[in-house]
Parts: sequence; C-alpha cells; structure tokens
Amino acid sequence: MHPDSATAASTDEAETIEAVDTTRRGVRRFAVWLGEEVNDWFGDKPFSEGGKVSHGRLSVRLRWQEDGGTDTNIRFRARFDLPNLRDKAYVFFGKENEDELTANQPESFTREQLLTESNRRDQTGFFGLGVKLRDYVDFRVGVRGGLKPYTQARYRRHWMLSARNRAEFGETLFWRSSDGFGSTTWLELEHAYTPSLSFKWQNAATITRETNDFAWSSSVGMFKTYGDNKLLSLEALVNGETGSRDDVREYGARLKWTQPVYRDWLLADLILGHFWPRGKEDPEREPNWAASAGLVMHF
Repeated sequence: MHPDSATAASTDEAETIEAVDTTRRGVRRFAVWLGEEVNDWFGDKPFSEGGKVSHGRLSVRLRWQEDGGTDTNIRFRARFDLPNLRDKAYVFFGKENEDELTANQPESFTREQLLTESNRRDQTGFFGLGVKLRDYVDFRVGVRGGLKPYTQARYRRHWMLSARNRAEFGETLFWRSSDGFGSTTWLELEHAYTPSLSFKWQNAATITRETNDFAWSSSVGMFKTYGDNKLLSLEALVNGETGSRDDVREYGARLKWTQPVYRDWLLADLILGHFWPRGKEDPEREPNWAASAGLVMHF
C-alpha cells in the first residue's frame, strides 16, 4: 500500500473512532442530565451524591425479509438510581415495541430477534417509576406513547441446580389501558457441556384479553462463546397460540453471531433465519428467509 494511502486510511479510522466516542459521550450526557432533572423532583440531594445511570442501551438495526423488503428500527432504554429515591425506587425510560414493553416479553422472543416485520407505529416512548420490593421482585408504574398508563409486577429468579445446570424463571403480571390485565411467564434451562459451550431451552407464554388461551414461543439451541466476548448460537424455534385455529403458527431456525467492534460497549450482531409458517389463519404465507444486522451501544 502506498504510504499516503495508509496515512489516509489511518486518519479515517481515527475520525470514525472519535465520532463513536463523541456519540456515546453525548448520549450519556443526555442520560445524566435527565437523571439530574428527575432526581430534583423528589428532594434536595444532588444527583452527584450517588446517582447512577445503568442498563443504558441504544440499538440500530437493519432487517431484510425475502419478498418483504427492508426496514430499520431504533430502540433505547436506561435506568436511573436516584439519590433522592435511594433504596426506595428507580426511574426508567426509553423507546421499545409497545406490546413487548408492557408484557415484558423476553428478549429472545421479541419481533426484532425473531426477524419479524416491525411497524414504526408499534414503537412507543415510555417513562416510569419502579420500586424494588425484594432482590427478585419489583413493581413498576409507567406511561407510554399518548400518556397511556401501564403497571407491572415482576418476579425473576435463577437457581444453580448443579455445577453445570441452571434454571431461570420469570413472571410478570401487567395491566395496560388498552386491554386490561395479562401475564407473561418464561422459563430457561441451561446445561453447560464445557465452560464455552452450552445448551439452552427457552420458553415464554403471554395471556391477554386478545389471546384465545395464551400465545407461546419456545426455542432450543447451542451457544458457543469465544475469546473477547464473541458468541455464536444456532436455535430451532416454534411459536403458536393455544385455543386458536392454529396451535402452532410457525417453525424456524436462527443463526446468530455477536461480537464487540469497539472496546466492550459497542457490539455488532448478525442474525440469519429461515421460517416455515403453519396453519390455516394465513394460508398465503410461504417459507421465507430473513436476516438482520445491528449495532448496540451500551452507555
């Protein structure tokens, strides 16, 4: 390579890294400013005395589906531990899919991870207050787009069944203004063959006024970790709704690769999936390929 070309490439890389660092600093400054403002609502203790922004995440995703074109999606969320609410409550805000937010759908079964078309009208901003009742129980009250209220009572625990076997269970009881009460239950079982290779079985079921009985999803797969927080997974998927015309709605397979692209807070992932629709409710659906690429920034 010509020396001038090498110098230009190095300069472009440095400018890209600086732009990424600047973006993250800007997002974090905004989050800290918001935390300071909200903290002042509840008392006189300044945010600098123990205030913290945690679980901050900004993601951008491009999705492609066979015969369905492409679409993009932006999601973000953050949690604030506020000095004036220390040991009492926390504040959270962000932008997510409205139904998945209020039902507390597990990440593995969100529309984004299942490569399902996501309508921007389904995305909603949200803001709320959470109270931690015990280490594994919390209660949330929030509002989403259009000042529509919702509440959640959330339970989550995990157990080490043995040196290589782990179980995790979660239950969310929720109420939302659109359709009243509902619940989401999920269970994950994991067996570690080696420190870097494991088998997971994940399940989730959601009951609302709109479901006949409950909408459910399940996956089984292998997860392989590599150095530097790289992860490769291959899963078989199935979902459906009991009590409907089609107890099983769709089978699928999902291959996913995740790795850091800058330090440990900027991650990239690539998901490739193939899906086989079943049943009579939508007979025109055909087997199809889908893929997505995403960037996730933690702040």
